[in-house]
Amino acid sequence: MKVGVFDSGIGGLTVVKSLLQHQLFEEIIYFGDTARVPYGIKDKNTIIRYAIEAVEFFKNFDLDLIIVACNTVSAYALDEMREHSPCPVVGVVEAGIRASHNGIKNKNANILIIGTKATINSKAYETGLKNKGFTNIQAKATGLFVPFVEENIYEGALLQESFRHYFKNITKPDAIILGCTHFPLISDALQHYFKDDVILIHSGDAIVEQLENEFTFIKKHTKPNLKFFASENPEALRGVAKKWLNI
Repeated sequence: MKVGVFDSGIGGLTVVKSLLQHQLFEEIIYFGDTARVPYGIKDKNTIIRYAIEAVEFFKNFDLDLIIVACNTVSAYALDEMREHSPCPVVGVVEAGIRASHNGIKNKNANILIIGTKATINSKAYETGLKNKGFTNIQAKATGLFVPFVEENIYEGALLQESFRHYFKNITKPDAIILGCTHFPLISDALQHYFKDDVILIHSGDAIVEQLENEFTFIKKHTKPNLKFFASENPEALRGVAKKWLNI
């Protein structure tokens, strides 16, 4: 099995990490559109155009599956990618909604969705969760978390101050959907801020859960072949991959 993982930048590497931990796929092709990141502040038509271009890039690799690791693309452009792709395309938003349904047993639980402005404005998570019967949903665009992660700030005073800024009017959540693939890197800080009893829904783990349930033909491979591509400065992407993935 050969899979392509698409993200607007480096955040999707957290999804790759989950794939590696669960030993899924024989070959993983990662493409980060680093020349045009961030997608989270762009309009819908631009996001769709970039997503279709990513599908065209992946056609060079005879893939069995494409994983859209970018929440913003998953929210806005999944149908268009499927129309242009010769192989199945799955996205982290659908996977996150499914994981929430399976992991949060109380339909009255307070659920907080955090993500980029575009992801939150799409209401993709809110709509999906409401369709699953959840009634208490809050959503907050937390764009500052992305540059913090890219500056390797995973804890400390700056991050805590940003938590206080974003969450000052938020009802304490029972569960948080990490609606951006950068956010798992600050999950420990988030759990500490909310006193450790909050459920975190992680895009990478959610995708693994979906794949193992829907694509039963996927075989486990202990040492997959990894290839990393970027639309700008691919060496920088590979450097982050070595650090985040311990490869």
